[in-house]
Amino acid sequence: MDFSYSEEQTLLRNSVGRYLADNYGFDAWRKFTRSGEGRDPAHWKQFAELGLLAAPLPEAYGGLGGGPVDAMIVMNEFGKALVVEPYVSTVIVAGGMLARAGSEAQKEEWLAKIATGETMIAFAFAEPTGRYNLADLRTTAKKQGGGYVLNGHKAVVLGAPWADMLLVTARTAGGQRDEKGVSVFLVDKRAKGVSARDYPTVDGGRASEITFENVELPAAAAIGEIDAALALVERVSDDAIAAHCAEAVGCMSVLTDATVAYSKTRKQFGKPIGSFQALQHRMVDMFMNMEQSMSMTLMATLKLNAGDAERRKAVSAAKVQIGKAGRFVGQQAIQIHGGMGMTDELNVGHYFKRLTMIDTLYGNVDHHLKRFAAL
Repeated sequence: MDFSYSEEQTLLRNSVGRYLADNYGFDAWRKFTRSGEGRDPAHWKQFAELGLLAAPLPEAYGGLGGGPVDAMIVMNEFGKALVVEPYVSTVIVAGGMLARAGSEAQKEEWLAKIATGETMIAFAFAEPTGRYNLADLRTTAKKQGGGYVLNGHKAVVLGAPWADMLLVTARTAGGQRDEKGVSVFLVDKRAKGVSARDYPTVDGGRASEITFENVELPAAAAIGEIDAALALVERVSDDAIAAHCAEAVGCMSVLTDATVAYSKTRKQFGKPIGSFQALQHRMVDMFMNMEQSMSMTLMATLKLNAGDAERRKAVSAAKVQIGKAGRFVGQQAIQIHGGMGMTDELNVGHYFKRLTMIDTLYGNVDHHLKRFAAL
């Protein structure tokens, strides 16, 4: 099979890579991730101007009509630069969910705002007791009049400090872990009864603990079918996993290249450490893990539009590979760099932190091994 990018996809990759290389360097990254806001707002505007926010969205609603491969290309380049902006939650998850299940009014309003960078949306799905089970929900949305009343708590809502809207999963019927009875709502973060506790994450991002206390929602806030949105949530979660896998491959490529380059300049016993066979073997293993991860990510991306079982198997297989390879590549990069690999001033440790965070997103290695086996 020919896995070469099309001319348009190559141009997309090159334009994203050039912009990030020129404007999103590691020194700048350290500066703005340590600022009060935790990011530079100019970058999100530029992403919109470059068409990155519109790339995977439908043309009918202001998008460019690209597919999962376009999103994979963008996320791979984002991984190389440790981009912190909430691209996955806003474009991949919220954009994908609205495109698939939103009403015509929701699509016209929100997809256009996503494409132009007017809005940021955080995906509030995880709960303290959920442990990767998307149906394990204590947050409830109870029918009241013509709308709903939302109550509950969402944990580690990534990108929420920057978001103006929240995509919230809630139980509208059934027991805490029932597959039926799950619904999704688009909630204004500024709505009465919504409170947030913001904090930095270990990888340089931002997250929030979100509490909903008697938040009144109109019926139009629901996305998709009431009581039957779990399949939709699982679908966009798989899209998100594939995107984060591509990001992880970008991180691994930087670590591999940086380690090889360092081994050629760092000398021990009068010669570069890269000349020692034991370290050569390690760096070859790093490269092989990265290449296998890229192959698994591409397979998962190409199967996102396949049947449910096939899609889930491919995504879980890729997530297991990414989790194992990310740990191996990160550990080898730090060890070969020696003591300086642990310093805050060097980018190596920060890439390893991001890989560690990606391993935990939407299910770790153990979770996806079990899901793959069950399938």
